[in-house]
Amino acid sequence: MRGSRCVLVGAPVQAGTGRRGCDMGPGAYRAAGLAEAIGDLGFTVADAGDLAPSPWRPAPHPNPAVRHLAEVGGWTATLAEAADRLGAEGLPIFLGGDHSLSAGTIAGMSRRAAAEGRALFVLWLDSHPDLHTLDTTTSGNLHGVPMAYVTGRPGFEGYLPPLAVPVDARNVCMIGLRSVDPAERVALKASGVTVHDMRAIDEEGIARPLGAFLDRVAAAHGVLHVSLDVDFLDPGIAPGVGTTVPGGATFREAHLVMELLHDSGLVRSLDLVELNPFLDERGRTALLMVDLAASLLGRRVLDRPTRSF
Repeated sequence: MRGSRCVLVGAPVQAGTGRRGCDMGPGAYRAAGLAEAIGDLGFTVADAGDLAPSPWRPAPHPNPAVRHLAEVGGWTATLAEAADRLGAEGLPIFLGGDHSLSAGTIAGMSRRAAAEGRALFVLWLDSHPDLHTLDTTTSGNLHGVPMAYVTGRPGFEGYLPPLAVPVDARNVCMIGLRSVDPAERVALKASGVTVHDMRAIDEEGIARPLGAFLDRVAAAHGVLHVSLDVDFLDPGIAPGVGTTVPGGATFREAHLVMELLHDSGLVRSLDLVELNPFLDERGRTALLMVDLAASLLGRRVLDRPTRSF
């Protein structure tokens, strides 16, 4: 991990989803004590505040389902610049906001890695692969396209900001998938992305496949970006998300992932996305996500504070 400085970056994006509330996510993470939890681990914590989208005027897209393309494009440009800049100064933690924000954070971190002569690797913890293009999406919700965009799939030219350094799909590992549309299934098979869906996790456990991916990152001297979607978790423990899919990661599995990531020392940036406080129960999802971020940064599960809800 990059030094001992963490930078919190609010990205109140909700243009990529069909439900309101994700724009309240950054405030919920702050209220849940994210800065204090990180500071207690010995990190210097800076809060860059909440960003705003840049002006962006895309061409009209022929797919009538596509919505809020200008706003998502503006967020992508803003977040790519922030990730590139802040990735050189410490470990940026992007507080979302819906998952469309990762189009910008990953694009920026890929640019940062290339400037250092290294390759970017991405660990995608999500129930969905978000591998739709603007042509294949039927919902029009652009939180379903960031992985297609950052891996350089065609069809984004003129609609989202130019991608300086596409991520090699073979450097992407998706863990926790359990809701994949037919077009995404086809794209996954052809992409080279490493996929461990929840059946594979049930059969093999979560430590071995994650460890194999981390070994690849280390062997390549790569830069690792982690994108953690609330719906990676089972909705029984994390209800504050608009895309609940049963059968997600348990509390213990999720903390194990974070502890293994910390042990690897490879993580350079983190997305915390799709938290919708409007759907949460007394802040329990926000508090859990803060606990997971703290585990990634070095807090052991046995040191987790006891809370009553």
